[in-house]
Amino acid sequence: REKPDILVMTGDFTDLYTRWTPARAALFREIRPRLGAFAVTGNHEAYFDQGRALSFIADAGFRLLQGTSCVIRDGGRDVMAVAGVDDPAMGLTQNERAVLTKARSGGLFTLFLKHQPVAAKATRGLFDLQLSGHSHGGQIFPFHLLAAIPYTKLSGRADFSQGSTLYVSRGSGYWGPPIRIFAPREITVIDLVRRGAEGPDKGGGQNP
Repeated sequence: REKPDILVMTGDFTDLYTRWTPARAALFREIRPRLGAFAVTGNHEAYFDQGRALSFIADAGFRLLQGTSCVIRDGGRDVMAVAGVDDPAMGLTQNERAVLTKARSGGLFTLFLKHQPVAAKATRGLFDLQLSGHSHGGQIFPFHLLAAIPYTKLSGRADFSQGSTLYVSRGSGYWGPPIRIFAPREITVIDLVRRGAEGPDKGGGQNP
């Protein structure tokens, strides 16, 4: 119903490979974002069958970014760079700073997709907005106490002095038992507004 221009998925698309069915993939293809759908892997994609997990993401209509970036064009002009990295559980080593430096080279607003909610100091200033998940907001109380040990931000927004912003989603599903306690599911809608334009939020970079 939101009719998003861009749809992103930041990993843990599904918890069990038995749920990777054509019918479920078709549900996502119905969304039809105007400027594309982009995804990165999470740790759960690595647990069962990586090949089938990646195929399911592609069947659902997402372009998978694995240590790569691309430029989004709208109305004949470049408007945004999107970069993404795999979760370390996938067994691949990717230099986040190198990936973002390449994405940023065109001076565009840079969206960074990364499963774990960590904005490394070496990458701050190279992205305008990082979207992450992984923590599930704790999912089941009191698991959030354990999740808060490695990750200081379990959900919501964090701003950094270098002009970079992190948003951590609690996710729209669950891992393990279908239970959430004090960590309601969410589908996050983010509006990017050109710098200087009127609106509730101001985008960074040159072309949000």
